[in-house]
Amino acid sequence: MRELRIRVLAGVFVVAGILSWAGARLWNSIGTLPSVPLAAPIVLALIAVVLTATALSLRGRFKAQRERLPEAKGVDPLMAARAVVFGQASALVAALVAGMYGGTGVFLLELLDIPARRDQAIYAGFAVVAGIAVIVAAIFLERVCRLPEDDENNNGAASAA
Repeated sequence: MRELRIRVLAGVFVVAGILSWAGARLWNSIGTLPSVPLAAPIVLALIAVVLTATALSLRGRFKAQRERLPEAKGVDPLMAARAVVFGQASALVAALVAGMYGGTGVFLLELLDIPARRDQAIYAGFAVVAGIAVIVAAIFLERVCRLPEDDENNNGAASAA
């Protein structure tokens, strides 16, 4: 399984932001721009909480397993792999969604004198922050589930290059 690449996530964020900004300008010139929902940052924040809780739970279970504690529960490798895949998918979607709301939020900065648009710009800003939180939580989860052989291979490849 390949690691998440920060460059790919940043690229998705930037491209989605630019396209969203251009789309918001076009949509606003043709008609009324749809509103930014209040639920957007809330849903992203909930996903970040779930990813963080999963990572902390797995980290504790891995630590107990390494220390060979008698009450330690084992970690099913398939469950850990599913958690990592969920984290990676969440990070990619969060980069896309945060970019879209970021681009829309940048467009809405021109309309801050309208109270409704000001609120939408705030919601868009919170959605970007929550999207970044999802990405950070997904990377943390991925690091928690990394195998010891992965660390050795990465260090060996870095020193050989």
